[in-house]
Amino acid sequence: MPDIETLKAEVKKLNARATQAKMDLHDLSEDLPTNWEKILDVAQTAYDAHQSLMAARKELAAASA
Repeated sequence: MPDIETLKAEVKKLNARATQAKMDLHDLSEDLPTNWEKILDVAQTAYDAHQSLMAARKELAAASA
């Protein structure tokens, strides 16, 4: 099991990635209908980023307990 500092660093990295994915999805929505073809790809990227972040947060919480 990774140490807590390693998990914290991973959560921080994943949080930045999830935040960027959220902003990409937001930006795409503001430009619709331009680039509507990218909706599924951008949404999947955002979903995957947030899913990874939530899993890492859960792992960190378990390691901290």
